[in-house]
Amino acid sequence: MGKKRIVTEESKESEAKVPAVSAVSKKKADNGILFIESTYNNTKLVLTDSKGNVLATSSSGGIGFKGAKKGTPFAAAKVGEILGGKASTMGMREVAVVVKGVGSGRESGIRGFISKGINITSIKDVTAVPHNGPKPKKPRRV
Repeated sequence: MGKKRIVTEESKESEAKVPAVSAVSKKKADNGILFIESTYNNTKLVLTDSKGNVLATSSSGGIGFKGAKKGTPFAAAKVGEILGGKASTMGMREVAVVVKGVGSGRESGIRGFISKGINITSIKDVTAVPHNGPKPKKPRRV
């Protein structure tokens, strides 16, 4: 039937260890840029410093939402709150927001981020707009 597994005190401790978010982040930044990519299926937030170096990132799929729930405004707000908490531990006070995409999590991601007490200096929309797009298919002949 197989070997009996003997559990020792050391193995219990190794399983119970979960990497915790440090109370004080090593990276410090006063201001930065928050990039929000909102699609129909997911919402991704990336926090960078003023030069564009990535400090933190999060997405609605990464925090546990699955399927169609990833694209909801509620999931985007949760992502914004998580990233806002990370930003406040870094000492960030001001961010410029760059929004890209047509999903429903555009505004709610920003609102969740604001809820942690960080000021927004500007909001810029860089959603791609096709000038005419690809050529449509020819009509079907029967």
